[in-house]
Amino acid sequence: MTGVYGRDLDLNLLRVFGVVAETGSVTEAAARLYLTQPAVSAALRRLSTSIGAELFVRQGRNMVLTRRGQLLRTALTAHLMPLVEAALAAPVFDPETSERALRVGFSDAAEMWLLPRLLRVLEQSAPNMQIVALPIQFRTAAQALTNALDMAVSVADELPAAILRRELFRGQFVCMFDGRQLDAAKLTKSEYFKRWHVVVSYNGDLRGIVEDETGKSRKVRCSVSSFANLGALLEGTQLVATIPLLVADQLRKTRPHLACATVPFALAGAPMELLWPSATDDDPACRFVRQLIVALSTKFSPRTN
Repeated sequence: MTGVYGRDLDLNLLRVFGVVAETGSVTEAAARLYLTQPAVSAALRRLSTSIGAELFVRQGRNMVLTRRGQLLRTALTAHLMPLVEAALAAPVFDPETSERALRVGFSDAAEMWLLPRLLRVLEQSAPNMQIVALPIQFRTAAQALTNALDMAVSVADELPAAILRRELFRGQFVCMFDGRQLDAAKLTKSEYFKRWHVVVSYNGDLRGIVEDETGKSRKVRCSVSSFANLGALLEGTQLVATIPLLVADQLRKTRPHLACATVPFALAGAPMELLWPSATDDDPACRFVRQLIVALSTKFSPRTN
C-alpha cells in the first residue's frame, strides 16, 4: 500500500473515469456524479497525466475509450465493484463458524467468577471462538483498553470518553475466615479491628478497601496482590479477609471450612463493569461476547444469602 500511495494518483479519479466510460458522455457523467462538466473533464486530464496515456478520444459528442482506456475499464469492473460492495455490505458473523480470538481483560475476581462460565457457554454456542484472558485492574483499565483489549470486566476508575461501560452488578463485601477457628457471630466491629487480616493490595502496600473507605487501619499480617491463594492463607488460621462476595462464593466451593460473615460496618461496594473501546462497539463478534457476559451477569451475579 505504501507504494500505491507514494504515486501521485487520486483514487477518486477512477470513479469519475468509470462513470464516463459507462455513459460515454462527460455531460451525463457530471449529472450522475453531481459535478460540473469542467470538473469531470479536469479529473480525466489528471488521471491521464498520472497514468501517462490518453484514456478517451472524442468521436462527435461521444467519448470513446482508447485501448489503454479499455484495459483500465476491464480492471475496474473486476476490482472496483467488489470493493464498493464490500464497503457497503454489513459484516456477517456466525458464532457457530467464527474462529475469532478476542482479547478480554479480567480483574482477578472477575476471572474466578466469570471466565469458567463464559467458556462453557462459548463451547456450546461458538465452539471455534477463542478467548485470550489478560489480567487487568482498575488503575490499568484505561491504558489496556486503549492499546490491546477488545473488552474487559473489572472495577474501573474514570475512563476516557472513547471507552464505553456498562454496570453488570454492584459488588458486596463479606468477611471470610476459617469457620473452625473463628465464630462469625462474635465478629463485631471491635473484634474485627482486633483481629489480624490478609488484604489484597494492587499497590503492594498494607492498605485495602477498608482503609480507603473508613480511614481506619487494620492489623495486617499479610498483603497479597491477588485473590488466587487467599483460601490457602485463611485455612487453618485465625486470619480474616474482607473480600468481594463473588470471590468468597468461589473459594467456598473448594474449601468448605471457610465461612463468611457480614462486614460489621458500612462498606460500599464498587460496581463490576463491562468495558470496551468505542472502536469495537459495532464489531459483531465483540458484541456477541459482550451480550453473553451481560446475560451471565444477570443470571449468576452473586447475592448475599
